[in-house]
Amino acid sequence: MAGTRKRYPAEFKAKAVRELLEGGATLGEVASKYDVNPTMLSGWRRQLLDNAPGVFDAERSIKERREADERHEGEVDNLNRIIGELTVERDYLQRSFRKATGRDAG
Repeated sequence: MAGTRKRYPAEFKAKAVRELLEGGATLGEVASKYDVNPTMLSGWRRQLLDNAPGVFDAERSIKERREADERHEGEVDNLNRIIGELTVERDYLQRSFRKATGRDAG
């Protein structure tokens, strides 16, 4: 039977890995307690440990994300300005066409 994969929220993963890292329980015990495969739990632990430096560098990451958001916002503003100009130009040309030909531009 081909089912969909079960997805676990980040809070759940963090809680399980935290319990595993605090000691006192084996990988198998924690996996059994949270009803997950030990290999999956081990992968979560590896992922957390591999990304641990990013936790301490969060301030820089937030600053970079904010700068990227500001750049994107500027790009969106510029594109909205261009769209507005093109809309005005199109409307002007449609009116001019109607006046010149006495027909509706569609």
